[in-house]
Amino acid sequence: MLAAVIAMLAFSPGCFLVAVGAAGAAGAGAVAYVRGELNATVNGGIDAVDRATNRALEQLQFAKINEGKSTVDAAITARTGQDRKIDIKLDRSADNLTRVRIRVDTFGDESLSRMLLDKIKSNL
Repeated sequence: MLAAVIAMLAFSPGCFLVAVGAAGAAGAGAVAYVRGELNATVNGGIDAVDRATNRALEQLQFAKINEGKSTVDAAITARTGQDRKIDIKLDRSADNLTRVRIRVDTFGDESLSRMLLDKIKSNL
């Protein structure tokens, strides 16, 4: 049965990738970089992830321009030393899971986004 499903999926790789991506995005630790935005689900409540994000920005010496927070979401805008705009959005997924979305400038920067995400995780 499994072999038949795998064989069938081999003929429709797009659907297979969508199914695998959807399954992977459901759990904590899933990270995807799509259309210039890094999306990740991290272990930690919205308050803890917001504190970790603010610490990460301080450690990286990024200037915080704007921020807003509620019990279910948060948004922070910061600038790098080279005046690159970073938008960070946090959304509560569950009591101890938070979705983090990071976009650098208009078109994104995957390496800078991943570095910031790693710094956020290290502060949790």
